[in-house]
Amino acid sequence: QGQLAESGGGSVQAGGSLRLSCAYSERRFTTYGMAWFRQLPGQGRERVAAINRWGTSTMYADSVQGRFTISRDNAQSTVYLEMNSLKPEDTAVYYCAASAYGGISTKYDYWGPGTQVTVSS
Repeated sequence: QGQLAESGGGSVQAGGSLRLSCAYSERRFTTYGMAWFRQLPGQGRERVAAINRWGTSTMYADSVQGRFTISRDNAQSTVYLEMNSLKPEDTAVYYCAASAYGGISTKYDYWGPGTQVTVSS
């Protein structure tokens, strides 16, 4: 099933931007729907954004709508999360996930180890 590896996390001041990347070492990358989740300390994982296998359909949590953009490059087997106008409440561990369903899914089969994003006020 390959492995997912996130990168691009770090620390930024409120109002700043970060771009997360997730490389998936799965030769059938184009068959998977992809998503970004985040987990705040002591809380469950929240789906932040999702994209279908072709990159033609996306969804966003209300909390990030208009600030975050998910995209994918199927030639590079990579999914991105562009995060703008970051707020302290965006501070979390961000996870990349893959769904064998291929569309916008509520069930994800494979997960990356996560990358920390910290937004200071």
